[in-house]
Amino acid sequence: MNQANLDNKTNADPKTNLDRREFLTKSSIGLAGLAIAPGMMLFDLAHGRAQDEAVTNKVRWGMLIDNNQCETGCNDCVTACNTENGLAPATKPTDAQWIRKVQLRDTLTDRVSSLPMMCQHCEHPPCVDVCPTQASFKRADGIVLVDKHICIGCRYCVMACPYQARSFVHEVLTDQKTEVPRGKGTVESCTLCVHRVDKGETTACAEACSKAGHNAILFGDLNDPESAIAKRIRSVASTQIRADLGLNTGVRYEGI
Repeated sequence: MNQANLDNKTNADPKTNLDRREFLTKSSIGLAGLAIAPGMMLFDLAHGRAQDEAVTNKVRWGMLIDNNQCETGCNDCVTACNTENGLAPATKPTDAQWIRKVQLRDTLTDRVSSLPMMCQHCEHPPCVDVCPTQASFKRADGIVLVDKHICIGCRYCVMACPYQARSFVHEVLTDQKTEVPRGKGTVESCTLCVHRVDKGETTACAEACSKAGHNAILFGDLNDPESAIAKRIRSVASTQIRADLGLNTGVRYEGI
């Protein structure tokens, strides 16, 4: 597509109204395909990590999202993320959203397709660079997180993120998940379901997409040449959003 823009999926969040030409570059990486069986829960039991086992940089977790397979009008990934992490559906722009659906419109063909957006889990995350308390940090395996115990809610990371992927918690939270601590006055974003990944499970959004039969979200180890995502990377063209920034994102897109 030579020219395109992104239209609002809902009116709840202006962050879904994105300008493709502002954030999408022509830089691409070869990616390549191996289908995941519908309903697959565990991406690899061997990837389960014991609680006393250190996180290693031998692994780099990431996602490949196939825009051609993503069903327009389907929000199963958003619903699954909210359910898994204890988020209420977003009804206003200030509500927390860890993953949101936007629409990509080709102005030449008028073709409209869906685009899930979340934290891109950069190798060089600007949110980490600007955090004055080191609450924003990147694990050795590439997952970018926020330590809620030392986050002071300054929101520097919110402003630094080129993907508008971080949310500030404005209100007291009453319904929280044990494995997903959240708190008023702190910043949060997609964690790649780290509590699931450490047990050898795939992310909630990838699982929901697979159950729906779309298989648009492929999660796995970018460093493992035998992983499904690495094999796909070697043979199908994909794009990093704002590749011009040199952040080397862990989330890649196919078909945009």
